[in-house]
Amino acid sequence: MFVRTERLFLRPGWPEDVDDLVEAISDDAGERKLGAGELPRSMGAMRDYLARPRDPRLPHFFMYLRSPGGPKLVGGIGLGQIEDEVELGYWIAPCHRGRGFAREAVRAVLAQARSLGHRRVVVSHFADNPATREVLEETGFADSGAECERFSHGEPVRARIYVANLTERPFRHVAAVAGALPA
Repeated sequence: MFVRTERLFLRPGWPEDVDDLVEAISDDAGERKLGAGELPRSMGAMRDYLARPRDPRLPHFFMYLRSPGGPKLVGGIGLGQIEDEVELGYWIAPCHRGRGFAREAVRAVLAQARSLGHRRVVVSHFADNPATREVLEETGFADSGAECERFSHGEPVRARIYVANLTERPFRHVAAVAGALPA
């Protein structure tokens, strides 16, 4: 499945994307401020991650900036199953942060989640990043007041749980997606 937004093209990662992935996370430890899993660290782990089959109801996308100079990998976003919940996770390459790509991609993935029949999506947010909290609140997530333990770089970290209820009609913060293309 593929999704287009105003500036981004969201598509599954492919094994041939390993060089783009290495470049995107090499200038930062790939540190995530959302707790839905870790980015692969070694070249072999990256290849395995990209080759892994995916559940079509839990898509993972690479965010590519559509630009005249050719597409540029700006981050990744996806849905995963954590216990009984559908959880969203994303990362943005350091050189592309602060430009609204996370908001744009989160809105698009929430619209996709709703079209896939998901009724709610959760995020486990590490509290040390107020910019991420703003993205979540602006895209329809609300602080549940609950916390959980997630891992960041192999260490347990407390994370706050935010919830997006996708059953609201219309979901109040999901902007129209420029175009969604089936796989």
